[in-house]
Amino acid sequence: MTNDGPLKISLLFLATLILIVALSTHSFNKMLVTYIVGILGIAGLLLPDWDYFNRDFSRWPYPVTSEERTSLAQPSGFQRFAYSPMRVIAYSLVYGYAMYKWWEYISN
Repeated sequence: MTNDGPLKISLLFLATLILIVALSTHSFNKMLVTYIVGILGIAGLLLPDWDYFNRDFSRWPYPVTSEERTSLAQPSGFQRFAYSPMRVIAYSLVYGYAMYKWWEYISN
């Protein structure tokens, strides 16, 4: 990752969320679950090889060629994400379910 600004912002937001959970629940276990879910969520969003996933969906089973990598050169940070309906649906389902389960655990 050449520009770590989005990562720093995400980690700062996660630390703030952990502090809020700690102050409202007084539970170390709930803080730990919030940390783990947050780190996995950040890693799932910021760490994948987006040059690989920014291609057409039918090309995903095949390796990225050098021509595709140069043609897909994207700016770093949050601007590098292409808007793909398949990606939005997949991320919405996975992150929505994770947030639901996290909220269910935290609120009990």
